[in-house]
Amino acid sequence: MAFVTTDDGAEIYYKDWGPSDAQPIMFHHGWPLSADDWDAQMLYFLAEGYRVVASDRRGHGRSSQIGTGHDMDHYASDADAVVRHLDLHDAIHIGHSTGGGQVARYVARYGEPQGRVAKAVLVSSVPPLMLQTESNPEGTPKAVFDGFRSGLAANRAEFYVAVASGPFYGFNRPGVTLSQPVVDNWWRQGMMGSAQAHHLGIAAFSETDQTADLQAISVPVLVMQGDDDQVVPYKDASLKQHELLSNSTLKIYEGYPHGMLTVHADVINPDLLAFIQQ
Repeated sequence: MAFVTTDDGAEIYYKDWGPSDAQPIMFHHGWPLSADDWDAQMLYFLAEGYRVVASDRRGHGRSSQIGTGHDMDHYASDADAVVRHLDLHDAIHIGHSTGGGQVARYVARYGEPQGRVAKAVLVSSVPPLMLQTESNPEGTPKAVFDGFRSGLAANRAEFYVAVASGPFYGFNRPGVTLSQPVVDNWWRQGMMGSAQAHHLGIAAFSETDQTADLQAISVPVLVMQGDDDQVVPYKDASLKQHELLSNSTLKIYEGYPHGMLTVHADVINPDLLAFIQQ
């Protein structure tokens, strides 16, 4: 198993597949999952000749359950530690949900200043700000995220089943057939990580204002989201991302859920490839 140790002692697990001289694509997963959430994409792009990299966020998956640093700044610096360790250049960074926030901060603070990033993709991502505030009145009320915290603290195993079997993949919608293996895999990934890291991560993905990150990015960015995303409302996320980014392409998928990269990989993967090859 491959790990890189950060300056504050976190051990970050990563996968690195494919030719070392091929263009790298680095994948950044959502809360509370792991690099395994990108299996369908990593195998697809590996077959297309790319070098594919994915890491487990601190406190998630196989990375160490360190008790500190569960915030967007550390998420981005941890990603930078992996990038520098592998010496990735001309990379494509693709993030889903919280991973999209991680990509935005990484690209703005590290990737572009270091000249290591070619393009980025935000999939069903949390920026610029999920939380409802005076300056963001259309955001999600704090009570919703408090419900996440209380559900996790009361019975994390049951809460994760409810999320995966309900809104995350849209399995609660009429006419949508639930896939138990998909639910089980989501639950497996979540339960591998630290309850503390996941609990603190709720504030990281909901309360971090990333307006400045988006405004600082100049490389081409593809913004993708389903219009039936029940976790991150697309009008508060992808539409605003597209407005704030200086060089973005927006693609909205009718009826697709938050976890569309898994349940609609047959559509998402070719669209990602088309953007990368432009």
